[in-house]
Amino acid sequence: MSGIEAWYMDESEEDQKLPHRLNPNQPVSLKQLEEIGVYYWKLNADIYENDPELQKIREERGYSYMDIITIHPDRLPDYENKVKMFYEEHLHLDDEIRYILDGQSYFDVKDKNDRWIRIAVSKGDLITLPAGIYHRFTVDESNYTKAMRLFVGEPVWKAYNRPADDFDIRKAYVNSLKGS
Repeated sequence: MSGIEAWYMDESEEDQKLPHRLNPNQPVSLKQLEEIGVYYWKLNADIYENDPELQKIREERGYSYMDIITIHPDRLPDYENKVKMFYEEHLHLDDEIRYILDGQSYFDVKDKNDRWIRIAVSKGDLITLPAGIYHRFTVDESNYTKAMRLFVGEPVWKAYNRPADDFDIRKAYVNSLKGS
């Protein structure tokens, strides 16, 4: 599981940018993440513009749209409010695909039992969260991450804050977990 680390989070309401590990730490494996539909690749972010491995993933999975966002107080307008908004528990009707080009941050996802898992991502990490999974995002204490956002077709920025259990995509996601 080189390159990615995940763990169950504590219940603390402290600063969202802190690691929030349980004591003792309860790690989560890549296999456990895949069981809830979260997938991961380690790529060379220094060559992202011409990376054949990234190109292959994009072609195989139909990621036709791409843009780049820099999340930093000096680069993102209305930074504090955006970071708060990204941290609201929500889902999307499409997969969320992010490739970290620089810096580091956290994706938090809910497991089958509604427990938060924190996934630390950093330069070179490509992660996909399935449509319908409850999740949230935050920078860490460095307050900096640069990420490529990938989409199948036109980008859809709409997030649906919890509760969103009545959406067909949420029901389909929950049903997909029943066999695993």
